[in-house]
Amino acid sequence: MLVKDAMTKEAIVCSAETSLREVVALFRKHHIGGLPVTDGTELVGIITESDLIALLETERISDDLWLPSPFEIIEVPIREYINWEKTKHALRNIGDMPVKKVMTHRVVTASEDMDVEAAAALMLKEGIARLPVLRAKKIVGIITRADIINAIGSSYPGKTGADAE
Repeated sequence: MLVKDAMTKEAIVCSAETSLREVVALFRKHHIGGLPVTDGTELVGIITESDLIALLETERISDDLWLPSPFEIIEVPIREYINWEKTKHALRNIGDMPVKKVMTHRVVTASEDMDVEAAAALMLKEGIARLPVLRAKKIVGIITRADIINAIGSSYPGKTGADAE
């Protein structure tokens, strides 16, 4: 079976200028975990849940925060408070950030004529869950792990599971 037979043909995309708040809304509305990012019709990146979660990492506390030994008992809570304050500040500013500042620029893609098995192997090799599908550098769809599972399942005739009873 070919990718063009299994892919989602109307890929939902966003522009590089789309805010992360809008991206999260698209993820929730369409029950998806990633979007190809375009500049006009050109694929320029991909934004995924992993990219967003990576934003929540806080910077390491500087080693110059030192309290004298009588106060060492309160040093750890102070460090935790500083980390929490940095996290809260980061979360406030994330929503307005444009996708281009967070997206993955190196996009692994598939072609329509690729075998589904080859697409699955590529996803496993690269550790990714979706591949934008291109035709002459234009996005014509997206294939996800779920699309591949559905394609494999539909290729076996007959009843299975609960339908078999």
